[in-house]
Amino acid sequence: MKTIKKTTAMIAIAFMTFSFTTLDKTDKQVSADKSTVTWKGYKVTGSHTGQISIKSGTLSFNDNKLTGGNFTIDMTTISVTDLKGDYKAQLEGHLKSDDFFGVTDHPEAKLVFTKVKASGKNAYEITGDITIKGKTETISFDLSIYGNKATGSLKIDRTKFNVRYGSASFFDNLKDKVIYDEFDIVVDLEF
Repeated sequence: MKTIKKTTAMIAIAFMTFSFTTLDKTDKQVSADKSTVTWKGYKVTGSHTGQISIKSGTLSFNDNKLTGGNFTIDMTTISVTDLKGDYKAQLEGHLKSDDFFGVTDHPEAKLVFTKVKASGKNAYEITGDITIKGKTETISFDLSIYGNKATGSLKIDRTKFNVRYGSASFFDNLKDKVIYDEFDIVVDLEF
């Protein structure tokens, strides 16, 4: 009988504790129109920059602390911002071709946060799964959040996603035609 009373009392205490404890779980949609994703690729003779559009994105919070996130990128929107005219059109077409991102067969890239760790005030260390050209790899990066804005920088090794065109890791005698394996992504998000 005492065991039943103790069990009942413990259940009642647990119920009352959970009844008065509220967790503010919120998913915030990222504004595709107000957010930017800027890329920068490097080669022996210089670099190129451009943008890619976010198709959709969500950041998850628990009591105003980041706990998760996921994004879909529209790879068909790859644009070049440091060139004009025919050179711009040529590079954009090449980046969309199978030599690079093959956007006809792979129109989207995805990023899903798998681990979020606070690293300071408004700062987080993110680990996530990124999918490009149908291949998924783990990536880590830092993300800062201020109010309804977030910023982060990612360094991506394109060869892990079978984007090998001009890579000295796979081709010999490229000389000044080498395109470095890693490229940078800088995200400025509004939600």
